[in-house]
Amino acid sequence: MKASRWRKALAALLFCVAGTVSAGGFSEGSRSDKPAVFPAEQTAAFAQKVVRALAGEDVQVALLARMGRPLSAMPEGMRYTHVGFAVRSGSSYRIYNLYQQPGHPDVSELVTDTPEEFFAKVAQVEAGVLIPTPALQHKLRELVGSPAYAAMHDVRYSLIASPYTLGRQNCTEFVLDVVNSTLFHTTDETALKSIAKASFVAEPVRVNPFRLLLGGLFNDEVSLSDHRGEKPVTATFDNLVRYLQQQDPGSRAFIVLP
Repeated sequence: MKASRWRKALAALLFCVAGTVSAGGFSEGSRSDKPAVFPAEQTAAFAQKVVRALAGEDVQVALLARMGRPLSAMPEGMRYTHVGFAVRSGSSYRIYNLYQQPGHPDVSELVTDTPEEFFAKVAQVEAGVLIPTPALQHKLRELVGSPAYAAMHDVRYSLIASPYTLGRQNCTEFVLDVVNSTLFHTTDETALKSIAKASFVAEPVRVNPFRLLLGGLFNDEVSLSDHRGEKPVTATFDNLVRYLQQQDPGSRAFIVLP
């Protein structure tokens, strides 16, 4: 048996016995190829409801989160699986995301969605919305999609990337880096990690350590390397809400439901 086939077979056996870190359990970093849970008409209508909520207040940039897994399947302290930037484009919005590359779960790329694409395969029809103050929206609008924005992207992906270190990145850490770049006027990667360590409270990864070890050994999209031997923590949308409301007084968050 070839080494790669042996590795997959052993991984499958261990997963049956002990379980593993689930791709949607922490962060959802891809355009999922799973079947849609809800009819396309329903998620498209919901996407337009979110657009109306933002456009009605003339929001230029918002942080937008979705639920790629049912809340009942999420680890404690985590609700949303994916976060991106919704940027005003005419009468609608473009959603700027960090996604895993198809077929390469440990590699990410920057992709732009329509609102309908963003919500097409959610597990629950709900959106988390975080609206910065107008001044910060203006700065984010200038940055998002620019070469400086792209320069903050680390292609090395991990579902449970630490927001405090270099080496791995997921969608929420990337959003945090971009936000901190506007708040603290730097795109230097080392400086951004120091800022996060000093001021951002990350969420502990509340998963059995054996499951995390298996995930790190046998699942390409999970890595513990950037946690440097410390207890794993990662960034979540709820952490971003609390953080931005401290750093950008006047920013506000709400939930959009069907």
